[in-house]
Formats: sequence, C-alpha cells, structure tokens
Amino acid sequence: MNPLRALALILLQSFILSSSAEAGKLDLLLMPGQLISGHAKFEERCENCHEKLKKANQSGRCLGCHDHADIARDIKEQKGFHGRLAKRESNDCRHCHTDHKGRDRDIVHLDPAAFDHRQTDFQLEGAHRRAACGLCHSHRFKKYSQAPSACFDCHEADDSHKGKLGKECGKCHNEKGWRKQKFDHNKDTKYKLIGRHEKVDCKLCHAGEVYKNTPRDCVSCHLINDSHNGKNGRKCEKCHTSRDWKKPRFNHSRDTKFKLIGRHKSTACGSCHIKGPYQVKLKMDCYSCHEKDDEHNGRNGKDCKKCHNPKGWEKTGFDHAKDTKFPLKGRHEGLVCTACHRSTNMDSIKGSGCIDCHGADDVHKGKQGRQCGDCHRETGWGDRVFFDHGLTRFPLIGLHSVTACEDCHISAEYRDTKRACIACHKQDDAHEGRFTEHCNRCHNPNGWMLWTFDHDKQTDFPLDGAHLELNCHACHRTALERHKRLSRQCFGCHRGDDIHRGSFGRRCERCHTTKTFANAVIR
Repeated sequence: MNPLRALALILLQSFILSSSAEAGKLDLLLMPGQLISGHAKFEERCENCHEKLKKANQSGRCLGCHDHADIARDIKEQKGFHGRLAKRESNDCRHCHTDHKGRDRDIVHLDPAAFDHRQTDFQLEGAHRRAACGLCHSHRFKKYSQAPSACFDCHEADDSHKGKLGKECGKCHNEKGWRKQKFDHNKDTKYKLIGRHEKVDCKLCHAGEVYKNTPRDCVSCHLINDSHNGKNGRKCEKCHTSRDWKKPRFNHSRDTKFKLIGRHKSTACGSCHIKGPYQVKLKMDCYSCHEKDDEHNGRNGKDCKKCHNPKGWEKTGFDHAKDTKFPLKGRHEGLVCTACHRSTNMDSIKGSGCIDCHGADDVHKGKQGRQCGDCHRETGWGDRVFFDHGLTRFPLIGLHSVTACEDCHISAEYRDTKRACIACHKQDDAHEGRFTEHCNRCHNPNGWMLWTFDHDKQTDFPLDGAHLELNCHACHRTALERHKRLSRQCFGCHRGDDIHRGSFGRRCERCHTTKTFANAVIR
C-alpha cells in the first residue's frame, strides 16, 4: 500500500473515532443533500438510518423505525399495499422513497385520486366505489394503512339493530347498500315469508330488534287483528292465509250448505254469526236473520224470497205488471213500494185510480172530477199535460191560445174562473168602465187594438161631421154606472158650449150642423 494513502486512512479513522460533534460535521460534508423535514432531526446522526459500509441492510433500518412497524409486518406476511408490492417489485425502500432531496420534498408520492385500491387487501365494491377517501381514512387514523376493514368499525352509527345482531354485518348486508340484503329469510330461518309477509318490515315482527325465539304461529302476532275475539280458537290458518286476512281460504259456498250470493258475499261474518263460534248452526231461511228488516211487520208472511233476492232488499223479483192489475209505468216505475203501500201491507190499497193515491195532491180540490188521466200522465203531473180547452164553454182562440194557464186560472181549481172578459182584463180596460162589460162587442181575442165596433150600425146615433174624428171618451166621459144612456141631443153634450145660454132653446140643430158650431145655418 502507498504510505501516503495508508496515512490518510489512519487520520480519517482517528477523526471518525473522535467526538460525536466532530463526527456530525463530517456527516454533513459527506451526505448527498438535505433530508426531508420529517427526518431533519437525524441529519447529523447518519448512523440512525445508515449502517456503515452495509447498503444491503438499508431497507431493514427503514422498516425498523417505530413508524413503519406495520409496513414491516405487511411485507413479512405479504399482505397490504407494501406486502403485495414486494411480490412484484424490489424490497428496497429507496426504490420509491428516496431521501436527501430537501426539506419540502414529498417522498411518499401518494395521489389519492389516482390510487388503485385493488393493490390493497380491501377491494372497493358497490357503494364503496363512490365513497370519498376521507370517509374511511379519517383524521382518527394517522395512516391510511390503519383504516379498519370491518363493516362495524365504520358503520356502527348506521346499525339500526343497535348491536343486537352482532358485528358481522356481512352476514346479511353487502356493499351495494344497507337496504339490499343478502339475508334470505326462507333459507336462513325456519319461517318462510310468503304472501303479505314478503313485504312486511322486519320491525313489525321483531319488535325491539329481538330476533331470537320469535313466535311462528299466526295468533302471536295477529291477536289484535282477530275479529272473532278468540271465539274460533287460535288456529287462524284453518281459514286464513298469509296472502290476505280479508280473503280467507274458507269457501262458504263449498264448505257449507248455504251459498253466499249477492249482498251476502260482502257481508261480514259476524253479521250472521253473532252468537259464538261458527260451529253453531244457523237457520238458513231469510226471515230468521232479517226479521228486523221486515218493513211489512209480518203482514206478507215469512217467505221473503217470493219478492226479494240476495242482491238487495230494494231489488225485488216481484213483477208488479204480471202479479197485479196495475202495471208500473212512468214515475211509478222507480218508486219504492212504501210510496204507495204506506201501511206496509201490500193488500191495503183498495182502488187503483189516480185519485185513490193522489187525493192529497189534487190541486183542483175535486172540482175537475176523479179522472186524473184525462189531463195528466204517469210520467209526471206537469209532463205534457193534455187538456182540450175547445171542449169547454170557453174555446181558446187568438192570443188566448198561447197564454199560460195560470194567467187566467189564478187558482188550480179552474172551474171558478169567470168567462167574462172584464173578469180578467179589468186592469186593461182603457175605457175605465165607460162602456158595458161586453168587451167582445168591440174587441176580439186577436188583440185589443183590433176592434170592430160600428157606431152607425150598432147604435141609433150615426157619427158624421166632426163627430167622426172624435175619441170615444170625448162623449163617453163618465163610468157606465153613473148613467144608463147618453142623450142623443146636441145640448146633452154641448151645453157648456152654448154661447146663447139657453136663449134659443135646446134644439141646436135648427141653426148648427155637426161639421162646426161656428157657421150657423138658419133653416
């Protein structure tokens, strides 16, 4: 060996074996760069991490650190992320985590968004694939590898069973969701869920989350639903099924001698079986059950089926047209029996005439006779009433033919209506009683203004001269009851116009004419 090189080695060895402070300064001179902030405290103590002249033991020194004990265990047992990684890559920590790159350097190189969870012992399936990393790797765990893998560790707060079913959630639930259970009640228990039980919530049978020793007989759960109040025993399955309580498998028509038809189909069992269990035999005739419903009070016998049927009391099989002499037509067709048979005795009606039933409805008070059918029909009292007024002493012509009956017949008795025009038209008398009540002498039913009175022919006072233009009331000034007949003399009407004041007598026509008083003509 070169003497100079040997001397240098002796000096270096003596320097290394000198004080620790001096050794630390030498480490700083030899290290390739600054350590990360987590290892900064070891920067002057290389021996804490490096074993001199033994690079092969470097990874062992890394794993020997107290922070990496779990990683060392995973690599040894070949599980977890590092244990799986050791199978296909180098065991040397420096391969991924190179130090001496500076204080702020990240030597972990973990990207949560790009991390492939399949490289761990916990595969992400179902709802876990959509879960944020922080939900499982929370601040409670210092390292990602320390996150628990048991369901109960994360989902204890979600356990609706409050721990009463243990902590092995995977027996019933899976990662797709809590509600999507893989527990099969039919296979995993001795009680198969069929019918309505398939959709029943677990808590309805397992009250208080008690799952052991749950009774399997119907009455234990459905005692409160027992409408028989225990009278028919505890073997509900004899009649009922799990499909529906209201639809028993007991067939009354098949299993008894009384077939349920019509309204009996929807009748509650207790309506007929009111005295105890169904084993008690009931009479099968209508009257035994429906005596209280008999509106006839026994007057028509007890053989109800002669008229009625199970479809309903109102829907009778009795044919009024065939079985009586009075066919039901019009409004009669929809009436209930008691509308006519008011005493509930079908034989109580003596007559079949309208007036026999409708005497109280006769607004004419008997003055139109008893033959209501002459004017009215069965479809209704006011429906197309037929009455020929021409057969009376007052035929309807002119405006009377389109006048409503009640305009003349103020009361419904009709016969009390007078035939004289003035009886109805007194308020329409424009003459105010100056003429007789025989309106028809001048007027006709076609209209008041269509009058045909001829003063020349119908009176002994022909109208000529100025009289032709006069209004009737010019002469007929007072009501008829104050005079019987007007004077035919001029003086009778024109006394007030006599400028002679009676000096020439009352025979005005000797000097005057009907044309005018102004031009006197002495005859």
